[in-house]
Amino acid sequence: MFRIGLVSDTHGYWDEKLDAFFDGVDELWHAGDIGNVELLDNLSKRWTLRAVYGNIDGGATRLAAKPYLFFEVDKVSVLMAHIGGYPGKYDKIFLSQIEELRPKIAVAGHSHILRVIFDKKHNLLFMNPGAAGISGFHVVRTALRFVIDGDNITDVEVAEWERKVGVK
Repeated sequence: MFRIGLVSDTHGYWDEKLDAFFDGVDELWHAGDIGNVELLDNLSKRWTLRAVYGNIDGGATRLAAKPYLFFEVDKVSVLMAHIGGYPGKYDKIFLSQIEELRPKIAVAGHSHILRVIFDKKHNLLFMNPGAAGISGFHVVRTALRFVIDGDNITDVEVAEWERKVGVK
């Protein structure tokens, strides 16, 4: 059994609310727009980290992360990218990877909109954790955590916080 934390679009911002929500997870996945390589380094010291870079990430972050990841956790295959769209409106490159690799979970960020959707056409769970940072148009900061046990994905939880800094 693996407890997974999923975040995106931090844009260099991390706070105690995210620390508390991800306390006890086995792995942290970051779906891009990390913000800076220092945040990436700090996260990788605390968790097993899987991260892709996003469109705002600079050279050092792009050297430390990849544009796409395909990996397995227990018996669940995962495809992750920053720009991926969503079921019915996938990005062309992301869709071609879904069709080729046939993951059980597809993860994307970028939109700042939290979505968890079962894609019947591709038989996968699509997850976008929304935006956990304070930069962007979103009003609510969001993140996800869930459990992978064998080939099962369970206990999906959403966290929400106001975007304003200092709001409890």
